[in-house]
Amino acid sequence: MIRFPFLIGGFILQNILKKKSYYNIIFYTFVVICFIASVYFVYHNEAFYDRSIAEVIKTELKESNPVTDMYENEDRLSTQFITAVLKNGEEKGKLIHFTNEYSASGAYDQEYHVGNKLFVSIKANTDKNGDLTGTILDVKRDQFILIVAWIFIFALLIVGKRQGLFSIISLIVNSLVLSFALDLYVQSNLNLIFISGVCVLLFTVISLLLINGLNEKTYAAVVATLIGTFISLLISALVLWMTNENGLRYEEMQFLTRPYRVIFMAGLFIGALGAVMDVSITMTSSMFALFEQNENISDQALKSSGMDIGKDIMGTITSILFFVYICGSIPMLILYLKNSYPLGQTLSLNLSLELARALAGGIGVVLTIPISLYTSIFFINRKRAK
Repeated sequence: MIRFPFLIGGFILQNILKKKSYYNIIFYTFVVICFIASVYFVYHNEAFYDRSIAEVIKTELKESNPVTDMYENEDRLSTQFITAVLKNGEEKGKLIHFTNEYSASGAYDQEYHVGNKLFVSIKANTDKNGDLTGTILDVKRDQFILIVAWIFIFALLIVGKRQGLFSIISLIVNSLVLSFALDLYVQSNLNLIFISGVCVLLFTVISLLLINGLNEKTYAAVVATLIGTFISLLISALVLWMTNENGLRYEEMQFLTRPYRVIFMAGLFIGALGAVMDVSITMTSSMFALFEQNENISDQALKSSGMDIGKDIMGTITSILFFVYICGSIPMLILYLKNSYPLGQTLSLNLSLELARALAGGIGVVLTIPISLYTSIFFINRKRAK
């Protein structure tokens, strides 16, 4: 008789595990089906494009010659003849020929290979064989982007499981919110800083609530993120105002028809959010993990441990910010230096805005560490009182 309740409990637990495993099988089967369907669609979606698409079926190298420019930079120019078959439009199935000139450096051109799908422009005249001729506009890259996106999704699901799924949902929702916000700014006269502030609030709440749920840790992370981000923006704006923006070069924004200073500040605002949110969730998770291990831990011990954790992550996060912002300017730096621009002018033209963004994010990171620490302690004590 004593064993009977244990048998019932074991039976119930076994059924729960089977049910959970059953749902996992259904979910991952659905994901795999979506993967296969999306890959098949992207590799056969030419009919959904308005522009003409051709698939390369033959390439022939005609000539290749070394060249040297006035600055003694060596390169190689090549010419290839390309035969392709049209995949959509009224001329679908017909052959089309191109002449492609490309350099070994590949700065503004590239070599094409069999299997590449290209956006093309069809000329009115034909060649001597009656086949179509045209010019190459761009490469169809959506299939490569899709593969990389699925690798990212699978990595999140395998490593993060449930939280990985919510991270994907959070990313999609945040992307839609940002797209709507930018479209709203373009179509209206609303202030972009105000729109960015609303986006920061939505990004923070959506991301942290979806990943961590409704609990004290999430509340602490949300509060710390918002305070750290807004203080970072205020300090950055104050410094720019006091220095009259000396040293900032806005040449990369010269084609904008909107106030470029406002757009730069909005980008600064949203850019700092990522680093600040990372620091805040790391700090709050660590503080709550310490509390869950020992609910009698003192506030002083939490402060001491929290500052040690903050010192460890402070250097790495600021370095990450620097690398993330600077890496996008490497091609332009090389281009300027290869064309004999002075080093100082090259760095000033290409890195002033990136360094300003990195410094603004760094300020947010440093300030968020104590903010997250004391915010976490406040919510921990609140949880203790309950």
